[in-house]
Amino acid sequence: LAKAALAGKINGKVVDTSFVIEQDSPLSIITAKDADGLEVIRHSTAHLLAYAVKELFPDAQVTIGPVIENGFYYDFSYKRPFTPEDLAAIEKKMSELASKDEQVVRRVLPRDEAVSYFKGLGENYKAEIIAPIPHVPSTGKLKHFKLMKVAGAYWRGDHRNEMLQRIYGTAWASKDELQQYLHRLEEAEKRDHRKLGRELDLFHIDECSPGTVFWHPKGWSVWQQVEQYMRKVYQDNGSQE
Repeated sequence: LAKAALAGKINGKVVDTSFVIEQDSPLSIITAKDADGLEVIRHSTAHLLAYAVKELFPDAQVTIGPVIENGFYYDFSYKRPFTPEDLAAIEKKMSELASKDEQVVRRVLPRDEAVSYFKGLGENYKAEIIAPIPHVPSTGKLKHFKLMKVAGAYWRGDHRNEMLQRIYGTAWASKDELQQYLHRLEEAEKRDHRKLGRELDLFHIDECSPGTVFWHPKGWSVWQQVEQYMRKVYQDNGSQE
């Protein structure tokens, strides 16, 4: 009998702590320091986000919440868009729920029963996407997270379907890693070309024509210098435009 602290790999497959090893099997323990462990943390934090949203907005329907690079997102069907104030309230509720250290229990049902269960809860989206994925053993393992932004997203990426509310978040194994990531984002934002173009009076971008650069005199002069330099480089190396 063996159980992992966070999750484990049995015969090369990541499983959660509700699995019991009943026969000889290769076992490797996955902790928060491992890439697989961080993925488990982020996946479980996405579920914590859904838990918090349902606590605050019972009428919201949960859909899908995958792990992405540096974090996760979760899509919700709700009668109105979530606001920045909603985001702050949801993050606060997530911390409250995590502090309760509630045990995460895996319950396995036949597919038809699982679909009926979620439909009985009114969670029609969740009934479509049932799949087994590992989680942390309890919510107390989820401490270092932050909700980043909210955006619109169509169900299953099809514009003919309902527009959902997508909440993006990030989660890390330690407070230091979270703070380092947020610091990197802050530094990148300082160097954003749209911000520099506006502050240095080089160009501006108008929402009426997304992606189009409207050059100002100083910016156009800089661009011309760069363009002429590159033309010379091409010519000196025998390249043709």
